[in-house]
Amino acid sequence: MKPSDAVSGAPASPLDIESVLEQLSLDEKVALLAGIDGWHTKAVPRLGVPSIRMSDGPNGVRGTRFFNGVPAACMPCETALGATFDQDLVRELGQLLGQECKAKGAHVLLGPTINIQRGPLGGRGFESFSEDPVLSGTLAARYCEGVQSEGILATPKHLVCNDQEHARVAVNAIVTERALREIYLLPFQLALGQSAVAPGCLMTSYNKLNGTHASEHPRLLQDIIRKEWGYEGLIVSDWFGTYSVSEAVNAGLDLEMPGMSGFRGPALIHAITSNKVKEFTVDERVRSVLKMVNATLASGIPEFAPENMRNTPETSALLRRAAAESVVLLKNDNNILPLNPAKRTLVLGPNANIATYCGGGSAALPAYYTTTPLQGIKCKSQSPDLVSFTQGAYGHKELPLLGEHLKTDDGKVGYTFRVYTESLEENPDRKHVDELHMTSSSAFLMDYMHPKVKGDTYYVTMDGTFVPTETALYDFGLTVAGTGLLYVDGQLIVDNKTKQRQGTSFFGIGTPEERGSISLTAGQSYKIHVDYGTAPTSNLKVKNVVSFGPGGLRLGGAKRIDPTEGAEEAVKLASDTTQFDQVVVCVGLNGDWESEGFDRPHMDLPAGSDDLVKKVLAARPDAVVVVQSGTPVTMSWAPQTKALVQAWYGGNEAGNGIADVLFGDVNPAAKLPLTFPTTLAQNPSYLNYRSEGGRVLYGEDVYVGYRYYDAVGAEPCFRFGHGLSYTSFASKDLSVSVSDGAVKSSSINVSVSVTNTGDRVGSEVLQVYVSPPSTSSVRRPPRELRAFHKVTSLQPGETRSVSLSPLSLALATSFWDENRDAWLSEEGEYTVHVVGTGSDNTVSQTFVVDKSRWWTGLHGKVNAAENGVNGHA
Repeated sequence: MKPSDAVSGAPASPLDIESVLEQLSLDEKVALLAGIDGWHTKAVPRLGVPSIRMSDGPNGVRGTRFFNGVPAACMPCETALGATFDQDLVRELGQLLGQECKAKGAHVLLGPTINIQRGPLGGRGFESFSEDPVLSGTLAARYCEGVQSEGILATPKHLVCNDQEHARVAVNAIVTERALREIYLLPFQLALGQSAVAPGCLMTSYNKLNGTHASEHPRLLQDIIRKEWGYEGLIVSDWFGTYSVSEAVNAGLDLEMPGMSGFRGPALIHAITSNKVKEFTVDERVRSVLKMVNATLASGIPEFAPENMRNTPETSALLRRAAAESVVLLKNDNNILPLNPAKRTLVLGPNANIATYCGGGSAALPAYYTTTPLQGIKCKSQSPDLVSFTQGAYGHKELPLLGEHLKTDDGKVGYTFRVYTESLEENPDRKHVDELHMTSSSAFLMDYMHPKVKGDTYYVTMDGTFVPTETALYDFGLTVAGTGLLYVDGQLIVDNKTKQRQGTSFFGIGTPEERGSISLTAGQSYKIHVDYGTAPTSNLKVKNVVSFGPGGLRLGGAKRIDPTEGAEEAVKLASDTTQFDQVVVCVGLNGDWESEGFDRPHMDLPAGSDDLVKKVLAARPDAVVVVQSGTPVTMSWAPQTKALVQAWYGGNEAGNGIADVLFGDVNPAAKLPLTFPTTLAQNPSYLNYRSEGGRVLYGEDVYVGYRYYDAVGAEPCFRFGHGLSYTSFASKDLSVSVSDGAVKSSSINVSVSVTNTGDRVGSEVLQVYVSPPSTSSVRRPPRELRAFHKVTSLQPGETRSVSLSPLSLALATSFWDENRDAWLSEEGEYTVHVVGTGSDNTVSQTFVVDKSRWWTGLHGKVNAAENGVNGHA
């Protein structure tokens, strides 16, 4: 490729990797093994090696900017995608992400996240598909296929056991080899083995695995990923997740991100010259980078491409379908749902009139637009006048962002953001070096740059005018990674500077929200002013967290609501059956509660939400309760509900998707991709979650999620795989047979007939579980999900014969034999259970494995290792 090709956007030809390697100097080789900034790799123009752009993932393509970024399509969070059990839909969404990457000029997408939701408190749980490795890995394969169909490289992450946020860069995950293989590595194994083309990249996790950080773990990266699985793609660190020079390079970590490198400049050259790292090892790492460069050529994206939006009607339609298809109908006694659009509807609750479209952290992004459940319900009603709203209670952890409720001096929505190189104390007459018009009042400065700003120490002001619509007491909040003061009409309302507390904001480096209040008069204009200094101005000392640059600030505000009065007003309206025929209560979490950088302290809804739901149900037993969250919440009132819906962070179209299901335009088919415990103490990771003494013990071993509940006979609040429909189904005529051959090339042929026995068109999800033989040589879970299939658009009375084949014999029957360090498909009689919608809709049949065989490698890909370890036990 010519150096000019990348700049001009002209078609590029693949690099001759060995020729390039021969011509690279040692300095150039080392430079290629680290980024040059937050999102770009190093270019070598003289040899035609372009710079490659990476971007988060996993539920939308943010581009290169956390700060004031270009809006993007936000699809439902991965837990929501897990709930669809729909491989075709996930592949379509992956393709959409690939197209969004092209709009943002990104060659590599940092997703999907396929860590396991081993407990309900994980701060990033919403980013992962499921508690089950087969559901996670299979959907990840489809996601990667969709992304890579556009010439973009997908990056399954985080390898491995990054299943909590607490002390995530320091914690040692202690896990048995069997649990590691059967639960935590299996999604990655399936993503690599079942994708049409293996994902182009893998990302390592922050944590240690059995004593060694993942990014410098030779057994993980070399022995398993490279040698056993035969992976030839790029292995990249999580951002700031590289902790060594020689160890990481020797272990197989190809690329350190972001730049500028902490370990791969002069330090690596010194390690090479002192023979701690061999130059041929560096060459292997460089080959991976150059292969990645070649693999991105199919995208046609030039270097440093401009970032654009592609907000099309087709995008909106797909996002709306995905949002609706992810909604799980948990209860529907007396067929309360679907709602009637001609009836008068009261909508209430903390999540009704906000757009809970994504979780927090690196998955967050500015969306093209958002929709609220209230907006969706109004659009479905025959007339907006038939829909009324009352707040009832707040559900925010931090006050709602104030930016979109402010005006600039020239009347624009938003505020003026100014940057200074001096503090006000240093120079009362200081002049700003940059001025921006912004709307979001959350400003994470990781990637803010200006030529006159040198280093991480600088100062920011935010100025806007607020005009309240009601005369009331208003709360204002200021959250900072740095120091900040908040003024209203010159009066100091919040001091988050002279005395500060350590919090969890901005990936763990910031303060909690500090609040102040002031009485305001409706219609009067008030000047809002924030004076902020970046992270180096703070005296807070943080440990075991990643420091993402110079910090950030967040400004929030809202009218104060007395929770007792709010609930009383909601109950009064809900109980009035002469005024309202239907009542919908919207509660849940949001990106304040579920975010990268911290774990949830408990499983409960925000204060006031439970009380609101209980009181409304007591007054109106037929009220429909809608919960939005990325992971389970406590539902002590669930037995009292008659209609209960689990929605998620549903992306741009979250509100419309919820309304589509509530009014029956979409017949729900989604199933829970993770178990909802009755209480936090009921979940199997309860005694072994969070870092203690620098380690976390995976004490539940292979009994994660439903495997545990099945094994001990415990009944959770709602089971994995549960989900109802507005119609009914029946399965029959199950047929199971086993093909002959080597264990990894053998399959179980499974077919079944499915009938829609109800009166509505509907889709059915078939879950295929396998139970081990009673003669098993080790204790195993009573059943494990081994395949799934969504049967779409069955007409009332229609019967369809469905083939669930080929189901891999190796995947269906094997456990990890720690004595042989290999998978073992053990002889004996197994049982296939095909589970459909409904409490008694399960059909089962046995099959026999006639001899025990060991194997290694990837499912569905035979290698020499299988022949070497096959044999009768």
